Amino acid sequence: MDATTARRSTALLTDRYELTMLQAALRSGAAHRRSVFEVFTRRLPNGRRYGVVAGTGRVLDAVEDFRFTTPQLDWLADQHVVDEDTLRFLADYRFTGDIHGYAEGEVYFPGSPLLTVEGSFAEAVILETVILSILNHDSAIAAAASRMTSAAGERPCIEMGARRAHEGAAVAAARAAYIAGFAATSDLEAGFTHGIPTRGTAAHAFTLVHDTERDAFTAQIDSMGRGTTLLIDTYDLAEAVRTAVEVAGPTLGAVRIDSGDLTLLAHRVRRQLDDLGADKTRIIVTSDLDEYAIAALAAAPVDGYGVGTSLVTGSGHPTCAMVYKLVARATAPDGSLLPVAKRSAGAKSSVGGRKWAARPLDADGVAEAEVVGTGPVPEELVPHLLHVPLISGGEVVGREPLSAARERHLRARAALPLSATQLSKGEPVLGTELRIAATEGVPA
Repeated sequence: MDATTARRSTALLTDRYELTMLQAALRSGAAHRRSVFEVFTRRLPNGRRYGVVAGTGRVLDAVEDFRFTTPQLDWLADQHVVDEDTLRFLADYRFTGDIHGYAEGEVYFPGSPLLTVEGSFAEAVILETVILSILNHDSAIAAAASRMTSAAGERPCIEMGARRAHEGAAVAAARAAYIAGFAATSDLEAGFTHGIPTRGTAAHAFTLVHDTERDAFTAQIDSMGRGTTLLIDTYDLAEAVRTAVEVAGPTLGAVRIDSGDLTLLAHRVRRQLDDLGADKTRIIVTSDLDEYAIAALAAAPVDGYGVGTSLVTGSGHPTCAMVYKLVARATAPDGSLLPVAKRSAGAKSSVGGRKWAARPLDADGVAEAEVVGTGPVPEELVPHLLHVPLISGGEVVGREPLSAARERHLRARAALPLSATQLSKGEPVLGTELRIAATEGVPA
């Protein structure tokens, strides 16, 4: 079965008020007014220094699959969610507008215009929930994963969180983690759907089901070869290392430690492996790792990390607080756009106008600021613009291999000031500089 055949309609992955707004707008005539919506976040999670854009490819799929099926329309009618006129509109719904935004894998900061959705109000407003659902989840995972891979340096990280998340979220998390530098996933669906390398050998149950640890190791070696990874902390660690080398020989691929003081045990196991002639056997550690635990293991003789719970929960920040706001609408007969914005008191105000974003670099190739503006783009910033076309006239134009987003993230992170990868709490590593045009209308 091709991976794409599993896709289904995304039309009901939405909040009810999107459709009730649509119904009211169809009655008032505003539904067909050209509108610009923007995805942004007002702040980063406490202490984080940068965010990571992930989920863009999944957003493109979701918009493409945003089609109301007959059973869905019948259900909406039975539940009296919307009226007959609105049901007729939904039956023919296709997004025919434009979407552009930050490319997947890019980094971002408070106020960055991550995604711009332009079309009729009716077309664009009902995409809010599904777009935010994807971007908030995937970007949170990617931000945590980026901190982990930065802390790990050249040592590979393997995503192992499928048992700690909703089954669909687990696949999305593996995808986001791969973008942010993880080398592989344990989740086969993620491998099948997204082409991510998969890894995994055996759990403690495999050792326990055999009469002896030696029997378990022998069976695994016979089945998977000497390059496999043996789990060595079911019983006595030192005895397990001796048995592993006796069974597999000095060319054993790796051993895995899943409990205890990982720093202390890694040193003991490394010394024992070397003494037994298995000096090329790698040591993989797991056991509730996060970026701080990975950083603490930097000086330990560890060759790779398996990360589960902390990764799929965003390492304490499972969402990015992204919002989807109307920032401009057509008003004048010439088709120009009027900037609009929420002006409430407190921290929930927004900045109106269709925006561009640029990140200029200094002479050393290090990012200097996140510049966000409306109106004409200053000539000197044109080479540093961040937005790319994603959907044009309803057609997806920005789909790319996952490897492209992965490579982009590594480049973007490397271009940030060095303090960006510090794990200590701090402010965003780049400030957001606003350059808002003084004109009332934004040309069409």
